[in-house]
Amino acid sequence: MNTIAKDLLQDLIERTQGNINKAETFKQLSFDTLTWRKDSDSWSILECIEHLNRYGAFYIPEIKNRIKSSKHSNSKRFVSGWLGNYAANMMLPKEKLNTMKTFKSMNPIDSNLSVETIDIFIEQQYSLIDLLEKSKKVNLNKVKTAISISKWIKLRLGDTFRVVIYHNQRHILQGERIVLKKNT
Repeated sequence: MNTIAKDLLQDLIERTQGNINKAETFKQLSFDTLTWRKDSDSWSILECIEHLNRYGAFYIPEIKNRIKSSKHSNSKRFVSGWLGNYAANMMLPKEKLNTMKTFKSMNPIDSNLSVETIDIFIEQQYSLIDLLEKSKKVNLNKVKTAISISKWIKLRLGDTFRVVIYHNQRHILQGERIVLKKNT
C-alpha cells in the first residue's frame, strides 16, 4: 500500500467509528443473544468482543508509548511494509471469512462475560480514535510497534493501525453474522 497518510488515517477513523456504532447496537440485544453460540466450538458475540479487548489491551498502550516517544515528524505518504501489508490484508473482512487459529491467551471461549465487555470495547475504540488523531503528527513509516506475538517483530505504525482496526471490523462482522444465524 502506498497512500496519502492523512487519507489512510481518515479511513481508519471512519472504520473505527463504524465499529463503535455496531458495538452500540449489540448493547441493545438480549443477554441470551449476546451469549448464543452456533455450537460448542464457535464464539458468541461477547466472546468475539472479548477477543478484541484482549488485543486492544496490548496494542493501545504499545501504540500510545510509541507515538509519545516518537521523534519523527509526520509524513505526507504512508508506504506499507511487506509484512504489515500482508497481515493487514489477511485481517480485512471478506465476503467469506477464512477462519484463523487464535492464540490460547487471546481465546475468550467459556470466559465469564457481561455487557460490560462491550463497554470496554467501546472505550478502547475511542482511545484508538484519539491515537489516530495524535498519529497525524508522527511519521507512520518510521514509528514502529511491537506485535502481540513477538516483541522482536516490529510493524510500521500505519500497518499496526490497519491490522488492529481491520481485525476489529472482522470480528464485529462475525458478531453481526451470529445475530443473523441465531434469528434463522
